[in-house]
Amino acid sequence: MAERSTAAVDVADNSGDEPLTAKADQSTADGVAQNPERDTESDKAQGSGGIEETEKASPPELHSGHKLARRYRLEECVTRLDGFSSWRAVDEKLRRAVGVHILPADHSRARSVLAAARSSALLGDPRFVQVLDAVEENDLVYVVHEWLPDATELTALLAPGPLEVHDAYQMVSQIASAMAAAHREGLAHLRLNPNAVLRTSSGQWRIRGLAVNAALRGISSDTPQRTDTEAIGALLYAALTQRWPYESDAYGLSGLPKGVGLIAPDQVRAGVHRGLSELAMRALANDGATASRHESACTTPEELVKAIGEMPRIRPPEPAYTAPPEYQRTTYQQGTYGRPSPPGATQVLPTPPPPLQSRTGKALKWAVSALLIAALGLGSWQLADALMDQGNKSEDTKQTQTTDGNDKTGDKTKPVKTLAIQGAKEFVAKGDPQHPNDVDKTYDGDKSTYWRTSSFIGGPVLAPYKPGVGIVYDLGSVQDVSTAAIGLYYSGDHTTVKLYATNSLSPSSLDSMTQLGTVTTTGTNATVKVTKHVKSRYVLVWLTALPHADSDQYSDAGYKQAITDVKFTG
Repeated sequence: MAERSTAAVDVADNSGDEPLTAKADQSTADGVAQNPERDTESDKAQGSGGIEETEKASPPELHSGHKLARRYRLEECVTRLDGFSSWRAVDEKLRRAVGVHILPADHSRARSVLAAARSSALLGDPRFVQVLDAVEENDLVYVVHEWLPDATELTALLAPGPLEVHDAYQMVSQIASAMAAAHREGLAHLRLNPNAVLRTSSGQWRIRGLAVNAALRGISSDTPQRTDTEAIGALLYAALTQRWPYESDAYGLSGLPKGVGLIAPDQVRAGVHRGLSELAMRALANDGATASRHESACTTPEELVKAIGEMPRIRPPEPAYTAPPEYQRTTYQQGTYGRPSPPGATQVLPTPPPPLQSRTGKALKWAVSALLIAALGLGSWQLADALMDQGNKSEDTKQTQTTDGNDKTGDKTKPVKTLAIQGAKEFVAKGDPQHPNDVDKTYDGDKSTYWRTSSFIGGPVLAPYKPGVGIVYDLGSVQDVSTAAIGLYYSGDHTTVKLYATNSLSPSSLDSMTQLGTVTTTGTNATVKVTKHVKSRYVLVWLTALPHADSDQYSDAGYKQAITDVKFTG
């Protein structure tokens, strides 16, 4: 599929332009309360494509309180630059905050801005800040997009220091996967920088500016996939080192020393994860990674996703254990009733209250005594009855014990145990991968997270388009698997699950595996019982038929399935 060379950038991104005429103290285009107009670096520092020369168009005379389409009330100007302006606004119809780009209809880029906004809106991927509306009206062209008040730019996250290893791994995994999906639809970014990457309060990473701001700025590239891949590498480099991988300072980060060239992140800062350091070098334009490894360079987001999938999964850090506070004795427990005792004084113990001497107290004591006597009598009768039964059955008991002693075929059933999953990797037998970065969600103990397949037009059986989709699990050591319990997201007619034993986490083909069992279900649970017992360390859960499900926020209607959790017993 041909790629579009236009891309989108955050609305407050002012790289390579003159100082702005409109200032905003605490707002940015996605709703993050940050210092505005701080992105004043050149395109050379970003490493992006060039910017077309265009005629300057007079910006429309707008002000706070102005309404567009009798619906969008402008609140605060975030950017005013090169004939267009960007605003924080309120959608009075839906009562929510939005962002708006505005430019004159006769602006030289007005047509391309409308086309880019509509293309971005059609993508509908929640990993990107969504375009909500694109309109030409009253000599104005305006684009309305989401406003994320709970999101924080990567620029702000890097201000105190580099990201933790797991956070950097999650960031590059989610950003690379999102950009790979965008390029499959022919959309590029070309201005993917720390201001365009956001982390929400839930920990999800999102990208803003796809297919809009590049049209506003006239940015283009002959190699859009290479440009976006290099930008992802620069983001990872900055997340690991708190340095920008070029000589110029940019986005609040110091550049590399002049004259030394591009050096690996683990040579810039001590303690950097070796695998992520090499991944950043493979993505940046250096004709490959470090000289010691000579790994091939990643030139597309898809290749970068594949390289991330081949890395060992980086687990989140263990939560820090906080010791409980020491037990504090109170003065009441010490018998002083809140009054400190003088040094050397003997503490007087309080006199216990007298027993019940009233008429009610005496009646209560007699009632308790009667209950105790009745309980003792009942217990003695039951004990005598039990002893008599034991005496009457003593011979039968001896005979039974003798028989049991001679019987060597007693019940010696092996106890069932749950097998721990040490790792997992998506297995691709044919075509494209599904969602390799989500495989760990199938055994994280949270049934609300899942790994999902794509939505297929034909079904329920995937063949011959695909032989199947699935995940290989690492049990840590050779195990004798008896059952596999798989939780599914969609019900319907029908899901077929097969279980295979394989010899590695990255098997070559299905032909090299041994099938252990299979099951077909119409519900959201599938239990595969092993019919051919083979000891193996690696087990493949393989889906060959998927039910039909309606469209949702992640995919269109079609034949699809998602795995919420997997448990093996042996």
